[in-house]
Formats: sequence, C-alpha cells, structure tokens
Amino acid sequence: MQPPTKLRIAQVAPLWTSIPPATYGGIELVVHLLCEELVRGGHEVTLFASGDSKTSARLRSVCERNLLDLMTTCEASTYEYYANALVTEALRAAKEFDVIHFHVGPQWIPMGALSPAPVLFSLHTFLSEDDRWVTKRYPNVPLAAISRFQVAGSDRDIPVVYNGCDFNAFELSTEPGKYLAFLGRMSHDKNPLDAIRIAKAAGMPLLLAGRPQDAEETEYFETLIKPLVDGENIRYLGAVDHAQKNELLRNAAALLFPVQWEEPFGLVMIEAMACGTPVVARDLGAVTEVVDPGVTGFRHTSMDELAALVPRALALDRATVRSHAASRFGFQRMVGDYLNLYRKLVSHQE
Repeated sequence: MQPPTKLRIAQVAPLWTSIPPATYGGIELVVHLLCEELVRGGHEVTLFASGDSKTSARLRSVCERNLLDLMTTCEASTYEYYANALVTEALRAAKEFDVIHFHVGPQWIPMGALSPAPVLFSLHTFLSEDDRWVTKRYPNVPLAAISRFQVAGSDRDIPVVYNGCDFNAFELSTEPGKYLAFLGRMSHDKNPLDAIRIAKAAGMPLLLAGRPQDAEETEYFETLIKPLVDGENIRYLGAVDHAQKNELLRNAAALLFPVQWEEPFGLVMIEAMACGTPVVARDLGAVTEVVDPGVTGFRHTSMDELAALVPRALALDRATVRSHAASRFGFQRMVGDYLNLYRKLVSHQE
C-alpha cells in the first residue's frame, strides 16, 4: 500500500535554543528549515520545541522559553527533565502522526522504541560508546546519520542525510575579502587558538565569532584566546545573529575550520560556501565529505600545513564555490531525502 501523498509529521527538537536559533544552534536551524519546507509542501507538521519558537508548523511545548535562557536566569538547572517531558508529549500524541522525527539525541532511543507510530532518530552529534551501545540495543528503531564518517564501523545499515543550508539566505561575494574568519564555539574542540596561529602564519587578520558555552569553555577562552585579541589583527565579535553571520562570512577571504575533534558534519562550512567563501579545514571527521579540494576549499590532516593552503583557497572562483556547494547541500535536497525515509517507514508500518 502506498503512503499518503501528504503526511502528518511530528518534529521533536532539542530545547537548548528556540527554533530558529537566535545565534548558535546548528541542529535547531536544520529543524527549522525542515519544518518550513515540509509545511510549504502541504504536509501537516507539528513542532515539539520550546515555547519561544517561531514556526509555520503547529507548535507544542512543555516550557515557555528555551533551556539556555531558563538556566541563565536560574529558572532551570537540569536539561533532561524538560527533554523527557517533550519526548513523552510527542509519544503520547503518536497516533496523531504518520511519523515522528526525533532530533533530541540517542539517549531517547529507548523511549522512541515504545511509539505506536513510526519514528526516525537523526544522529546529529559525534557518537560516543554509549550512543553506539543504545543504537545496537534497539536495532528496530530507525536512524539517520548526517555523514558516512559518523556511523563508520556500525553493524547497522544507517542511511545518510547530509545537513542542508538555505543558500538564498546568504549573499554571494565574488571578490575575496581582506581577512580570515572563524565561526564556532570558543572551545578546545573547535580550536580558535590554531585559527589565530594559522592567520598569523598566513599574514592575514582574523575575525573570531562565537562564544563559550559552559564553564570549561569560558576558562579556555579567558586564558588562551582573549589575551591574543588585539582589536586589529585579531578581533573578537562575540555571538552573531544571522545578519551578522552573513556579513562576516560574505566579506571573508576564507573560513578557517581547524577542528581537533572528529566533527560529524560542520554546518558553518556550507554556510561559508553559500557566500562563495572557500574553506580551509583540518581533515578530520566528516570534513572529507564536505570540502571538495580545489573546488570549495582545501583540507589537510596536518594543522601545520593549513596556512600554506590559504593563498590557494583565495584563488578559487567564489561563484563556483557557491554553486557547487548548493548542488550538494541545498536544504531542499535534505528535505527530499527525509521525505523518502518517512514514506518508507510509513509503507513498512502499513
């Protein structure tokens, strides 16, 4: 039996930030793009998210504001209480939906196994040994990965749906700017420290954007990064909203992505490409799948080799950077891939 043309779809988002996020929040941005395009496609979409979210879908929530705001004002302290409640509300309403798409993390897979409706869990982060244990423990709960690297070595056949970007929300600049850019958390893993070193070695100014997310990252920023910010060659912008992000990336000569952890995707790379800005990245994790050398940027396994790649990146045709990335990572492709998975799940259910 064929699934209905128009589906009743629930999207269950993380509660850390609103949908869409005001500043940082890659998963939340992906959920926003997914919801809006599904609604435009005529599907009946319900978004389970924080109450301060803005969406064309029907919104259901268990808390009026996102958890980062609530924790900042000391109105909440433990995320799991609220996420458990949100997942419970989605499962309680499961018979209202053809499929429930969870974006909240593998730790909620055991709860998803109880759903009378088909479910799909997107794996948005690096998989720990505990995450891999739970995916193996519940082999009948459908999963989707965001890169091949993320699920390499898994004994399950997990489809890959690359994250998408709204390329129309970013402006192309065909001329390289005069500075390099870094956009991400001020953390050891994202590694703004080596971004500073690379910029200095390349002889170019660097603009840093993003903020520390917890006490450990704050100490890292205050101790290692802030003393190097001189307001001229190294400038720090703090957290940026979409308009500021677009301005930063569009006017940059290249984006530096010197990660020192196994990045499962790296959404900021395709956001830079949407502006025509090439990426110079440490070849670690899923970077191999995102950066096409000589087309959208360059990558190398050695941090010491990245500065030498900057001039080569600046010589790339920026219109080609954008068009090639759009063909691979446009959000409409992401939504279409997820719809295909939804329809397979509904067909198997029937």
